[in-house]
Amino acid sequence: MEYQRTPPVAKQVLSTLFPGERLQEALIAQSIWHPYPTAIERTAWQAIPENVQGYLIARAEQYQGWTWPELPATLFLEFVRDGNRVHYEERYFARRQALLALVMGECVQGQGRFLDEIVNGIWAICEESFWGLPAHNFSARAAFLPASGISPSPLDIGLPDTAYRVIDLFAAETGALLAWTWYLLKEPLAQTLPVVVDRIGREMRERLLDPYSNVEYWQWMGSETSPPNNWNPWIHSNLLAVTLLMEADEQVSVQTVSRILAGLDRFLAGYHADGGCDEGPGYWDNAAGSLFDSLDLLYRASGGSLDAFEIALIQEMGRFILRTHIGGPWYVNFADAAARLTPSGELIYRYGKRIHDPLLMRQGAYSIRYAATTAQTEHLNVANVSDQDRLLFSSIDHYQRVPGRLLPALFEVDSLAEADATAPLLRETWLDGIEVLCAREQAGTERGLFLAAKGGHNAESHNHNDIGTFLVALDGEPVVLDVGVGIYTRKTFNEERYTIWTMRSSYHNLPLINGYEQQAGRKFQARAVHSALSEEQAELSLDLTEAYPEQADILQWQRTLRLERRDRAQIILNDRYHLGAVPQTLALHLMIRNAVELEHGLLRCSTATRPLEISYDPQLFQAHVERIEITDARIAATWGRQIFRIILACQPPLQAKGEIRLVIRAG
Repeated sequence: MEYQRTPPVAKQVLSTLFPGERLQEALIAQSIWHPYPTAIERTAWQAIPENVQGYLIARAEQYQGWTWPELPATLFLEFVRDGNRVHYEERYFARRQALLALVMGECVQGQGRFLDEIVNGIWAICEESFWGLPAHNFSARAAFLPASGISPSPLDIGLPDTAYRVIDLFAAETGALLAWTWYLLKEPLAQTLPVVVDRIGREMRERLLDPYSNVEYWQWMGSETSPPNNWNPWIHSNLLAVTLLMEADEQVSVQTVSRILAGLDRFLAGYHADGGCDEGPGYWDNAAGSLFDSLDLLYRASGGSLDAFEIALIQEMGRFILRTHIGGPWYVNFADAAARLTPSGELIYRYGKRIHDPLLMRQGAYSIRYAATTAQTEHLNVANVSDQDRLLFSSIDHYQRVPGRLLPALFEVDSLAEADATAPLLRETWLDGIEVLCAREQAGTERGLFLAAKGGHNAESHNHNDIGTFLVALDGEPVVLDVGVGIYTRKTFNEERYTIWTMRSSYHNLPLINGYEQQAGRKFQARAVHSALSEEQAELSLDLTEAYPEQADILQWQRTLRLERRDRAQIILNDRYHLGAVPQTLALHLMIRNAVELEHGLLRCSTATRPLEISYDPQLFQAHVERIEITDARIAATWGRQIFRIILACQPPLQAKGEIRLVIRAG
């Protein structure tokens, strides 16, 4: 059966479903909305399992008398001066993790013991000039100026322009953290230090609510020609939490929620009907997952009457995480997505429950159980801890600065320990919108070969120049790999992005033609993309001609990747090419996880179970194995301190027209 690419979905899905008048009728007033127990409702907090209460209190105790790390201007300036993001971000995130730990400890214990330190945290965060990160800093001054036709002088944006507030990912996330803190602890804080409660409200309006309402267009909202990425729902979900928890004016609340829904519609409009995310499953938590947060908040704040979970696209977006699962912690990781993930299992489970999908619920239960059983932390290995407690410990560790996800984990998902935690491991999925094929030998088992391959274009979100690349796993572990992305620096998202080796096509499983790599941009794209699926095989074919610059002199480069299910399964790579002239050089590159043994016409790649064998024509190719030492900590955490690049160089006499064929099997 063959499939063609579907167009993106229609626009204004949520705005049409929930117009302003319906929001006005359905939304519960902020003064009486009660999504979770507050700190003074002792019965509910004392009903949390005793081991979990003890763990939350122990986490809070780590920050009693803590020295809140300073965030000086010179530390903020490191990003523009030398590109370093890490030093500032370590201290920045430590503050927010400490505050949530203290808030949870106080809610559980309820004795006022942690309130002073909580106030220290609130005050420190409110004193920050910018709630976002240096890498996201810019001046929003032009957006606030009247339409006078006079452009402001360029500002030095090394430091935040505090007169015109910018909303980035973590300004919005910080707002939600403080809003939930305000909701949970408003009464005990107001009894002794009402100025703290008041300040949270004023900072929220000045930094988030007013800027969001007064700026006509935030870049992360997306446009007709530039669909937004995960920033859109990530920011909107946090702004929605702030609005629903703290906005007392019902008319203003409805206006803000309406704008948020219009913004989310732009995010949905960038998706195809298959729900595939071109950022990869590593971004699911903050793309589809944040969309779920938004819609779940809306559902709760309306007593269930504002329910968007019957929309087919929203259901498909949730299923993307299960469709790209290889096995264990491994997921298909095209673009900047990580290959080894700890996805939010509890969130996946709730998403599946909300859309009545038992397979997605199983994926969530599997994910959180896998995280809990593989964690190397002392509190998870205590003999008298129940399975349910272990899963709650895992959620607490996972949501260290996200109260909007931690609270439902504590109060709602009490059946995860009994849930079916068998990974679905789907046999195959063809996502025709983003042009990604995932297929394995047999459904329900990691055993055997797994193939993932992509078409698409080279202007995707978090793009790598990787049209036509593929990865192969054996027995649930990647062998022919996609390296992914290293630690973010200034170069990662500026004009130097494609000087980074992991972004380049020559470090993906692709040909190098006349010395030319693929180029970045929307015009560099796959053509004639087809998928054919059957009981016997799963195949993706595509034309790579337009992925390369004209200088490569390609008339046609047709690539076919096929997983054949048979007594001895195999993956076939077949490249048929026609160039305008005899090439100067021609090579095929393969990125390999572990050591490779070279034999005549055979590459034997070692794995934890059995070798993966790649057969090639020794008359056509000269094989060379290049060791790549990994110095980047993020890449090393996934693949270790070395990986290998196989260079299969075509031997003379080269031909203008020919065929390249590889056969990949389990040894």
